[in-house]
Amino acid sequence: MLVYLRVFKESFSFAINALRNNKLRTFLSLLGVTVGIFSIIAVLAAVDSLDRNIKDSLSGLDKNTMYLTKYSFGPTDVPRWKRDNFPQVEHDDYEFINRSVPDVEASAYVIFGGSETIRYQAETINNVNITPVSHGIYVIDDLKIADGRFYSELESDTGAPVIVLGSELAENLLGDINPIGKVVRVYGRKLTVIGVLKEYGDALGDSPDGKGFVPANFVRRFRNGGVNGLPGAVVIKPKSGVDIGAFENVLKQKYRNYRGLKADEDDNFFINKLSGLVSFVDAIISMLNGVGWVISGFSLLVGGFGIANIMFVSVKERTNLIGIQKSLGAKNKFILFQFLFEAIILAIVGGLVGLALVWITAMIMNGVVGDDFEFVLSFGNMFLGFALSTFIGLISGVIPAISASRLDPVEAIRTGM
Repeated sequence: MLVYLRVFKESFSFAINALRNNKLRTFLSLLGVTVGIFSIIAVLAAVDSLDRNIKDSLSGLDKNTMYLTKYSFGPTDVPRWKRDNFPQVEHDDYEFINRSVPDVEASAYVIFGGSETIRYQAETINNVNITPVSHGIYVIDDLKIADGRFYSELESDTGAPVIVLGSELAENLLGDINPIGKVVRVYGRKLTVIGVLKEYGDALGDSPDGKGFVPANFVRRFRNGGVNGLPGAVVIKPKSGVDIGAFENVLKQKYRNYRGLKADEDDNFFINKLSGLVSFVDAIISMLNGVGWVISGFSLLVGGFGIANIMFVSVKERTNLIGIQKSLGAKNKFILFQFLFEAIILAIVGGLVGLALVWITAMIMNGVVGDDFEFVLSFGNMFLGFALSTFIGLISGVIPAISASRLDPVEAIRTGM
């Protein structure tokens, strides 16, 4: 055992000395591995961070929440021309579901896509996402109020001229002024601010922070069928503990009957579940991971070839020294470990530098983006980077090391002279 430890120690010392004596070559070899490890770990960390931020943004929502609408939130086999001819989901559909479908904890009628101008005195903000939606969205989306309140069921049903502002919208529009009770203008009409939501951040790109919420019936007073053709949906949250599959079947059958669809006719609507959206997000994340591996794999391949090339050159340059070492009694395994350690050390140091660069990049990104998006470098990704760099060094150095260990000492000395 002590003999093997001595061989390891001496081989390691020879490898370190060889790297020190060829600083430029060592640097160039390190560069290839560094770029490869940086590429793949940066991509994996970015994708993991995106996944984590999306899942955190969805964590407050019930994954069984359903969106009844003419549009599919994910891939579908229904052709485009057929989907375009589906009827819009209207407020009457929402009222029917409230009357007829059992085991509904909360439901809401929402109209998508309303981009409007909002004014308060001399301050004007354009292209604001104003969402006309009934009061049930407060329960469904688990909205949190920082100041004031959300509009009530009575205000929603009567279409009261009230509005709830996202935190960012309230700050941009009113600054340090207390927004509660202030009158703003949207759709060319006056609305009273009754509440401000807490700050959510915008990792999903659809944060409530920049939105305004108004009762859907307020908008329906002066705009017909959606909002001038904009799509509507019924958002449904089943009661806790309900069999979701059975609930969806009941909902689908009752709504088919309501629309007068015959048994042999296809659905002319979609029931989209948030759990399906999460699965769709997972599929996209997996695809991004795969693409990242392919792209970064080329960088790793170049780094591995670079190490292998340098090691073959190193064997060629030190052929005479190898012959002398073997003639003095050095075993094949001593020569093998000497060159193998050199390749592994190159790869590990290059990998560690690559990981350090990813960590620095993560710190810079978090400082620039702030609380809206957290760039996470997990221990798993760091371990993966270390393991990959070690593996690359082992694979890249094993063939040159074997060729060096099998040299005939006499031929090696003669060739090197």
